[in-house]
Amino acid sequence: MKTTVITTFLSETGKISRFAGRFFVEVFRPRYEVKEFLRQCFYIGNKSLPLVAITAFIMGLVITIQSRPTLAEFGAESWLPKMVAVSLVREIAPVISALICAGKIGSGIGAELGSMKVTEQIDAMDVSGANPFKFLVVTRVLATTLMIPVLAILANAVSLYGGYLGANIHGVVSWQLYWNQVFDTLAYGDIGPSIIKTFFFGFAIGIIGCYKGYFSNKGTEGVGRSANSAVVISSLLVFIIDLIAVQISDLLKLT
Repeated sequence: MKTTVITTFLSETGKISRFAGRFFVEVFRPRYEVKEFLRQCFYIGNKSLPLVAITAFIMGLVITIQSRPTLAEFGAESWLPKMVAVSLVREIAPVISALICAGKIGSGIGAELGSMKVTEQIDAMDVSGANPFKFLVVTRVLATTLMIPVLAILANAVSLYGGYLGANIHGVVSWQLYWNQVFDTLAYGDIGPSIIKTFFFGFAIGIIGCYKGYFSNKGTEGVGRSANSAVVISSLLVFIIDLIAVQISDLLKLT
């Protein structure tokens, strides 16, 4: 049993790695599907913005409200904007935004390409002389890699605004004082790594969603499985990439 699980895991990892390697080969080859890439950017970015913004706002509001009593016990209530800013920008806003995108975008890509696979649309594109990998996979992976960092930046801003409203529910913090404390606390070492790792989040979500959909089988049941496994695997990869990014950033700070 253990041997079967390990073999399946290694086989799946190898297939995903080969699929990602094909992406890096195809991305530099003409013809470039610019119109489809822009359409995917609009779909991924614009369609996901409301959900990401609402979640980020509530997240900033709740974290601020929950953190106030603990800080008040130690007489450090004035540190509330600083603590909220660091926790949101470093970890919470980028990771939660990526997880939301993994659920919405990853499942959407997996289901869309899966349905095209089982209805033989991908095979038809291949037979007609088109490059389905270029048109379907490269454009979507590039779009997720580009748009998820943009969504994460917007999530940072919205969550910090939610933190400002949360700080004023049981107290009074002026607009200028709140943002002065936020920007005095945040450094490039906080913002840079949190944005850079979202590019890897986006790439992982895109490549897993496309892989699962591109190789879907077993009819409509396979489409559901592709969408489900795309969400599970991409969400897991988000946590793994975040763990690696935190370790690397800590090592760079020590050096």
